[in-house]
Amino acid sequence: MTKIDYEKLISQWHKDRNLIDGSTDKDQFMKLVQEVGELSDSLCKSKDFRDDIGDIMVVLINILVRNNITLEECLKVAYEDIKDRKGKMIDGIFVKEGDE
Repeated sequence: MTKIDYEKLISQWHKDRNLIDGSTDKDQFMKLVQEVGELSDSLCKSKDFRDDIGDIMVVLINILVRNNITLEECLKVAYEDIKDRKGKMIDGIFVKEGDE
């Protein structure tokens, strides 16, 4: 079975629709906020939220392509930031060790 490279397909989709050169990071951030709002609505209503997360990823891929960075790079940076982080959940919020 061939694995589909959705990140590549979505990147091309953006390019084909002039959403890279014809938009800005600020525009895409505003779209991201809208999509996060839709995710919030779905979660609050216990609805299927897979499309909402997918839409968020589509917008994030636009920002990645526009800035010539990869999802892998971003995940690596984030992991390096959190890998040694210690803390615990308090009242439903993760509190970093030392911030308690």
